Amino acid sequence: MTENEKQKIVVFQQNGSGEKKIRAIREREQEKISLSVVSIDGALPPVIDNAAQYLPETIDADMVLDFLKHPDLSHDLALRCVEEKIPVVASGKKMEVKGVHTPPT
Repeated sequence: MTENEKQKIVVFQQNGSGEKKIRAIREREQEKISLSVVSIDGALPPVIDNAAQYLPETIDADMVLDFLKHPDLSHDLALRCVEEKIPVVASGKKMEVKGVHTPPT
């Protein structure tokens, strides 16, 4: 399988919140998945009015995994993914954005 045939997954994490999942994907699925990680570290304000300053301008992915802890960032990421028709899985989140999968943890 070539790099072009791999599924492109982008993981968004905050202060290492997705490290266990990232490590497991890399260990078990490296031949099938091209994994990129966007880490948002450090203290954040309680309310984020403009998530664009924390999120990348474009998301090149077949699927996004959301392990962000800040609800404003997760919500804005979900809206962007829906707009760009990228499936997003936000496990354990209580967000109501149509097209976002929020399975229990």
